[in-house]
Amino acid sequence: MKGSEITIKCLELLGVEVVFAYPGGQAIELHQALSKSKMRVVLPRHEQGGAFAAGGYARISGKVGVCMATSGPGATNLVSGIADAYMDSIPTVFITGQVPSSMIGKNVFQETDIIGVTRPIVKHSFLVLDAKDIPQVMKEAFYLAASGRPGPVVVDIPKNIQQQRVEFNFDVPMSLNYYHPDPVFDPADADRIRAMIAASKRPCIYAGGGIISAGASAELVKFAESYNIPVVTTLMGIGAIPEKHPLSLRWLGMHGSVYGNYAANECDLLLAFGARFDDRVTGNPQKFATRAKIVHVDVDDSEINKNKPADLGIVANIKDVLTALNEKPMRREYADWFARIAEWKAKYPYNSYKTKLNHVQPQFVIQTLSRLTGGNAVIVPGVGQHQMWAAQYYDYSFPRQLLTSGGLGAMGFGLPAAMGAKVACPDKTVINIDGDGSFQMNIQELGTLFVEEIDVKMIILNNQHLGMVAQWEDRFYNYNRGNTVLGRCKGANGKGAGKHCDGCDGTICTGLPYPDFVTIASGYGIPGRRVFTREELEPAIEEMLACDGPFLLDVYTGYDEHVLPMIPPGGDYTSIIME
Repeated sequence: MKGSEITIKCLELLGVEVVFAYPGGQAIELHQALSKSKMRVVLPRHEQGGAFAAGGYARISGKVGVCMATSGPGATNLVSGIADAYMDSIPTVFITGQVPSSMIGKNVFQETDIIGVTRPIVKHSFLVLDAKDIPQVMKEAFYLAASGRPGPVVVDIPKNIQQQRVEFNFDVPMSLNYYHPDPVFDPADADRIRAMIAASKRPCIYAGGGIISAGASAELVKFAESYNIPVVTTLMGIGAIPEKHPLSLRWLGMHGSVYGNYAANECDLLLAFGARFDDRVTGNPQKFATRAKIVHVDVDDSEINKNKPADLGIVANIKDVLTALNEKPMRREYADWFARIAEWKAKYPYNSYKTKLNHVQPQFVIQTLSRLTGGNAVIVPGVGQHQMWAAQYYDYSFPRQLLTSGGLGAMGFGLPAAMGAKVACPDKTVINIDGDGSFQMNIQELGTLFVEEIDVKMIILNNQHLGMVAQWEDRFYNYNRGNTVLGRCKGANGKGAGKHCDGCDGTICTGLPYPDFVTIASGYGIPGRRVFTREELEPAIEEMLACDGPFLLDVYTGYDEHVLPMIPPGGDYTSIIME
C-alpha cells in the first residue's frame, strides 16, 4: 500500500469517523486515499477553520479531533488552532503534507518546517521518513493526544513517503517508554486531604477544566455534597457542577462572580482540582488565596507549584482522587462559613445589570436564549465581551456545554468550533454566540455549514466594536479609540472621527449595522434575521430555533455595555469593579 493509503487506513482502525481536511499539492495523495474511505471528510473553507472545527469536535465529544492540511501555508494556517488545543488541553491530531524529504531544508515551493514552527505548542510531533513507520506513528500520536493531560500532536508526512509502497502492518507495538501518562495515586494522599479538611473551618473547591477532561464531574458533585464544601469553577470548568446547584458559586476570576472570588480568596483551605492557577483566575498570584492552605491535584506534574505554591501537591488523575475521597465522606455544616457566603451573595448578586429599554442589551439576549432553550443548548462563543456574557448569563448544567477558547483566547474560534461540535453531536442544539469582530475572522465557514448541511445556530452580538479592547480603552486609556471601531460610525466616545450613518445620534448608533451579516449569510444560502429592539428578540430566537438548518441572528446591541464585574489586570479581588 502507499503511505497515504496506510495513513487513512490507520485512521479508520483507530476509530476516526470525521476528518476536517483541506487539500493541496503536498496532501493530494492523502486526499486521494480519503476519497476511497468511508470516513466523513468535512471540507472547511480555510485551514484555520478546520483546526478550530477539529478542536470543537474534541471538546464536545472527548474524542480525538483530526485535521489535515497541505505543506507551507496550509500547515501554518493551522497554528492558531494547534495553539488553542495546546492551551486548553484538547486531544487533537494534525496531519500535514510536506515537500519530498530530499527537498526539506532547501526552501522549495510551499516548504515550511512545521515541526519547528509548532514545537512550543504541541504535546509531541512526528516527521515521518519511512512509510513503514506510519502505523506506529499514528498509534502513538493518538495515544499521546488522548492520554494523561490531553493535547495536540502533529504528524508531518513528506509527499514521497505518502507515495512510497510498503507492506501494511498495523500490529506494531508503540515505543513510548519515556511517557508515563497515568501517575499512580497513593491512597495515603486521600487521608492527607481529609486531615486538612478536618482542620479547616472555611474550605472551598476550585475546579478547573481537568475535571471535565477526566470525566470526573459526577465524582466532583458527589464529593462536594458528601463533604458539604462550596465549589467555584474556572471558565474551562463551567458545567462541572450545575450552576444552579446550592453549592455552586459559579466561576471565578477577572469576570467571574464576586462571591465566588471572595470565597476562593477568604477560605482557609483551597482544594484546587484539575486547575492551573492561570492569571485570569489569580490576578497577581502572590495576592491570591493568601489565607488558605492549598491542595493542588493535577495529572501534569509540571503544574504543581508552577504558578502558586501548594501545601500539598498531588500528581494524579483527579477522578481517582475523588473516587477515593468519596469512599469515606466527611460532612460538616460550616454554619459560619456558609453564612458569610450568603451575605456576599445578597450584597453582590450574580447576573445583575441595569436594564435599559431603549435597545437590546447583550445580557438580555443571553438570558432570553437560556430561557427559550431551557438551558439545554451547547454554547460556543467567539472571544471577547460576548464570550464573557455567554459564560455569565446562560445557565449551564452539564459538562462540555460551554466550549470556549480559554487559554489562547483566539478570535475566530466560535463559528468553526461550533461547526465541529455539531458534526460530533448532531442531536444537540449547538449555538455560536459571537461578536461582529470575532465572527468575521472565519466568516467563510458559512459556506461549509451550507454545503455540509451542518445545523449551527448563530447569534451575533453586534456592537460595531472590538468590544473587549474598547472596554479596556474606556477603563484604562481615557476612552481613546486605538483602531477598535469596526463600523463606519465613530459615535459612543469615538471622537466623531467617522461618518454617522442614518439614525445615529453620535452616541448609540441606531442605523443599519455594517457589514450586513444577514445579506452575507443569504449569499451562502443561509437564512437570517436582524434584531434591533427587545420586542423583536424573542420571536427571532424562536424562529432561529425552529429553523431546520443553520440560521443567523444579527442582534444590534449598540456599544454602551461593559462586562462586569471586572478585576483590573494585575489586581486582586479587593479591587473588583462592579459598576
